[in-house]
This record gives sequence, C-alpha cells and structure tokens, in this order.
Amino acid sequence: MNPTTPGTPSAPAEPAAGPPAPAPASASASAEPAEPAELAELAELARIKARLSSGELYSATDPALRPYRKRCMDLLDRFNGTALSDFRTRESVLGELLGRLGPGGWVMPRFLCEFGFFIELGPGTKVNFDVMMLDCAPITLGADVFVGPRSQLFTANHPLNPELRRTMWEQARPITLEDRVWLGGGVTVVPGVTIGADTVVGAGSVVTKDLPPKVLAVGNPARIVRGL
Repeated sequence: MNPTTPGTPSAPAEPAAGPPAPAPASASASAEPAEPAELAELAELARIKARLSSGELYSATDPALRPYRKRCMDLLDRFNGTALSDFRTRESVLGELLGRLGPGGWVMPRFLCEFGFFIELGPGTKVNFDVMMLDCAPITLGADVFVGPRSQLFTANHPLNPELRRTMWEQARPITLEDRVWLGGGVTVVPGVTIGADTVVGAGSVVTKDLPPKVLAVGNPARIVRGL
C-alpha cells in the first residue's frame, strides 16, 4: 500500500466454495429444547454483553470475563495458525468467534480481538493483515467494507483518574463502519465513532469523531478533505 493514501486490501485468492449446505430438516422434526445449563450460559452471556456495552465503568479484571477471553484466545490461536491459503478453515473458525460473519468476504491473519462476540462483519467485507479490534462493545461493519492492514478499532477506554486506571477500570463505546467504508492501512478508530457509508479514511489517520457519508478524511485527528 502507498503509505500516504488509503490502500486496498491485498488481493489473496478468493476462498474456495464451501461444502454444500445440509439438507433441510423434515417438517415433522421438532427442535430440541435447550438444556437448563445452556439457557443459563446464554443468560450469563447476555448479562455480560449488556454490562460491557452500557457505557458504564466495569472492572477489566472481573473473573466473570475470564472464560470469554479464554475462548477468544483459543479460537484466535486456531485462526492465526492457519496457512495463508486456507480460507476455508479461517472462515469456519470465524463462524465460532464472531457475532456475525456475512458471506463473500475474508479476514486475514494475524487478527486480534478481545471477545469476538461483539464483532459483526457484513457481506463482502474484507479485513487485511494484522488488524486489531478490541471489542468490549459492539464493532459493526456493514457490507463491502475494506479495512487496511494494521488498522486498529478500539472500543475500550481507561479513566483519566490514575487510581481508577491503576485498578483496571474501563468503559466501552461502540464503533460502526457503514457500508462501503474504506480504511487505509494503519488507521486507528477510537471508542464511540461512526463512519458513514462510502467514506474513505487515509492511511495512518486517527479517527476521533464521527465522519459523515461520502467524504475523504485524513490526518491525526482525521479531518474532512473533500466530498466524494
């Protein structure tokens, strides 16, 4: 990528077509009722997600978060350990890791996130090498979004108060990239930012405020250069 302009993601070969979809279940088959343990686990996950995404302070060292971080780490190890050409395995792992994965896109290693379940990628969205998404609140990418290599999306923030920061309190705010947004290489997006559809952010920029649709923005902090 050109270091001074937004760069398209590299062009790895498209993944091979996945296995055929399973035949639909018989109309007479009834869904198995969820087990009590499964229902309790889903309820706990919903509680955790609501607390983290509330915008209120939470303890980053809360023991309740450990199993979700461990799950994420294990899946990331599997994802990042794949051969670069193994799109099929990575797609399978992402299906377990992420909250939503639309068809027709890809994520390249080395990819890092904190929980995974807050990340939603729309159809055709492409995430290049070495991208980090710290998803302590929802990170939502629309359709056909391009995220350049080594870009960073941070939803979490530490307090300015040094004592609260030392004791690992945090708060998180969501990030949204609307359809067809293009982040050049090395772009940083901070908590609470929404970038409007069709907007392009130049390589190395730091986005600290919302950007409207159909503009070119560059710099630190990112400023609108012109409309598109």
